[in-house]
Amino acid sequence: MMRTTTSSSSSTLTVTVVDVLLLLALLGAAAPSSVKGSPQCSNQANSGEIRPHSVAITEFGAVGDGVTLNTKAFQNAVFYLNSFTRKGGAKLFVPAGRWLTGSFRLISHLTLWLDKDAVILGSTKSDDWPIIEPLPSYGRGRELAGGRHRSLIYGCDLTDIIITGDNGTIDGQGSIWWDWFHSKTLNYTRPHLLELINSTGVVISNLTFLNSPFWTIHPVYCSHVTIQNLTILAPLKSPNTDGIDPDSSDNVCIEDCYISTGDDLISIKSGWDEYGISYGRPSRNIIIHRITGKTETSAGIAIGSEMSGGVSEVHVEDLHFFGSKTGIRIKTSPGRGGYVRNIYVSNMNLDGVGIALRFTSQYGEHPDEFYNPNALPKVERITFKNIIGENIKTAGLLEGLEGEKFLNICLSNITLNVSSKSPWKCSSVQGYSDLVSPETCAPLKENISPRHYSDCYSLSDDIWISSSNQNRGARWLSW
Repeated sequence: MMRTTTSSSSSTLTVTVVDVLLLLALLGAAAPSSVKGSPQCSNQANSGEIRPHSVAITEFGAVGDGVTLNTKAFQNAVFYLNSFTRKGGAKLFVPAGRWLTGSFRLISHLTLWLDKDAVILGSTKSDDWPIIEPLPSYGRGRELAGGRHRSLIYGCDLTDIIITGDNGTIDGQGSIWWDWFHSKTLNYTRPHLLELINSTGVVISNLTFLNSPFWTIHPVYCSHVTIQNLTILAPLKSPNTDGIDPDSSDNVCIEDCYISTGDDLISIKSGWDEYGISYGRPSRNIIIHRITGKTETSAGIAIGSEMSGGVSEVHVEDLHFFGSKTGIRIKTSPGRGGYVRNIYVSNMNLDGVGIALRFTSQYGEHPDEFYNPNALPKVERITFKNIIGENIKTAGLLEGLEGEKFLNICLSNITLNVSSKSPWKCSSVQGYSDLVSPETCAPLKENISPRHYSDCYSLSDDIWISSSNQNRGARWLSW
């Protein structure tokens, strides 16, 4: 079920709360279970019940009728709770209702808690989303030169911030923004639904996010971030509605989410061209577990294309993507600089996916004319293991860079039912493979053996036990 809303420029589908409930009922436990021994998140989601002080948004004059603008109520509530930051923190409770608001800021040691029937609605007036400076690692707004609209829920320089509830909903009402984007009438880059900058000790859990104007959840320059048990939805044709984009952030855990949007479901980033190189903050130590979802235009898991600060030590397991354009994609370009290395993807189930694995080395959008075309990204030590797929068009489209090959690409135990007569297309890549069907491309055909353990990320500590007489199978121990 989808509700159709029309504007003067186009007809746009939006996702409703009813859609969410139907989806959850249909999906059940679609995501595969985690493999014993895989790395787990050390910072589990805190419910925020331990906060010694609590207030409801209604105590500050908020009206949950879906019409009254409650921006001042949210701002006043947060201002009041600021007095408790050194007294154990506080909880702001949002009860059942439809709470229309513009952008508002959070504070440290705060829990924002949404009741199961609470819906925070983003205003459809652009003036309710203030203009802020561009991020230093981007140098400008991502879409347009100059500033950008502030996210609906926003925080900067925070410690110990929890955004959670009993599966309440945050709806950006993004269709008006998508229309402005398509009609090229925007003066500034569209806002995210939730953005936290330079913050630590972040938990986002047990919520539904709908219809973001732009990227949905954007932790940038953050540390120790846990994102769990979310449903993130936007129409499949909505522009640039990424699900979760950790950006120049470290020690990030993302688990147990269902995501269906108009762009990458999860995209790991670290700054854009010369600005990202100069800022120099990588994304690293990222764990992604048990993600299910669909994207008709993009990838289930992406790295880049903004990766100029570097991306490394990424462990991704237990994925189920269906009806999607791409399973896993690494996007780079001359001018990006930076690196993508030490990436491990395992236990992925694909159904109805166009390209299972994709590397793109000419994703050439740049912030301005001052980028250095000789700043070539380095991509190396990428491992894909235990992948099965049905109704796949192309197994792999792996395009490295001339003059900077993508090195030590390792494929293990992959079986894909592919319709293309040329299932693998590879250029400027080097690596190894074992137990891959259909047979991989020539640059990756060398068989994995113990001497390659140091080249293939995550395999160096594993124990290889050959069992060629039992379905050409193999086992990996110690994860």
